[in-house]
Amino acid sequence: MNVNGKTAIITGGASGLGEATARTLAAAGANVGILDTNEGLARRVAAEIGGVAAMCDVVDPVGHEAAIAAVREQLGPARILVACAGIAPSARLIGRGGKAIALENVTRAIRVNLIGTINSCRLVAADMAALEPMEDNERGCIVTTASITAFEGQIGQLDYAASKGGVAAMTVPLARELASEGIRVNCIAPGLMETPMMDGLSDPVKQFLIETTVYPKRLGKPDEYAALALHIAENTFMNGSVIRFDGALRMAPE
Repeated sequence: MNVNGKTAIITGGASGLGEATARTLAAAGANVGILDTNEGLARRVAAEIGGVAAMCDVVDPVGHEAAIAAVREQLGPARILVACAGIAPSARLIGRGGKAIALENVTRAIRVNLIGTINSCRLVAADMAALEPMEDNERGCIVTTASITAFEGQIGQLDYAASKGGVAAMTVPLARELASEGIRVNCIAPGLMETPMMDGLSDPVKQFLIETTVYPKRLGKPDEYAALALHIAENTFMNGSVIRFDGALRMAPE
């Protein structure tokens, strides 16, 4: 797909991987709609790239639909979705004193990362399916965001690992389902990235994690994720793939 002139929706587009992707797609000529819970920050980024922004909680079906409608009204239906919205909580099943922790404390990430991603896909795919086909009968491209914790979740990451494992696992069945509509589905599973999610870690912990990376020994850059997302959009033969993006890192148990 030639992204120039196409509408792209980025969830979680106000910061981190989503912001970098919004800026990269805009630089390539796409008309970018940024969806984020931080409406003020989303509007700032949108103003800087000539896009539009809308407040959006991906787990709220009514609000999510309204946000997509707002982008559609201003930019037209999306040909590209990059789903970056997510959280990275840490919790164990058994808390102090040996008591089971509250269920909502170990399902937050599943609600946001997995159900929220499904919500984004179902709404945007419906718009894509109604569009006229382009070259190779393509109507749209969806890029979701998993994590290497989908494959090697650490102790205390049950909720997060389950949510990202679900995002990775849905790639092939969704690609198969949407193939008849000319919609491609791929997933990027990043490793350790320079994003706000890393801010809560101390420097020694960050350095330890970096040392476990094979090559290059550093955190991944949001611009590198964005470049991969752009390539997936442009490369029509890429479909149904989960791409590890982690410098060959394999996470230790803790």
